[in-house]
Amino acid sequence: MDQMTLEPHYADDCVFCKILTGEIPSYTVYEDNIVKAFLDISQGTPGHTLVIPKTHVKDIFAYDADLAAAVFSRIPKIARAVKDSDPAIKGMNILNNNGQVAYQSVFHSHIHLVPRYTDQDDFKMIFKDNSGNYTPASYSAIQAKIKAQLEG
Repeated sequence: MDQMTLEPHYADDCVFCKILTGEIPSYTVYEDNIVKAFLDISQGTPGHTLVIPKTHVKDIFAYDADLAAAVFSRIPKIARAVKDSDPAIKGMNILNNNGQVAYQSVFHSHIHLVPRYTDQDDFKMIFKDNSGNYTPASYSAIQAKIKAQLEG
């Protein structure tokens, strides 16, 4: 595995790093050598859990392949535990916000596990349909720009 995965480092001004070092308490639900999962203090819905890597990494753009594999491979196990903790949980939103414009408020990468009880549980996500603003040519242009970054 890459050094990022093996040797955690912490940022002095990061609230999640302070949780990792024990400086700030948390309601931990799972922990191993790669991740810590704990209740989000806001509890968007009951059981709202955060999963964080045990090394300071700002966002998804800073992950290497090994850290991504290690962190994201643990999500299903933790998500199942949250879901199985309450028979009223009918679904779950799994979210990862990257950058302030994408609603990231703590700049230590974290994955939200938000249990869903009903469609009236005061949690909303809106995916606007903008397909009317695009032509086959504009889709192809976007596709080409992304593929060029993957091939480069």
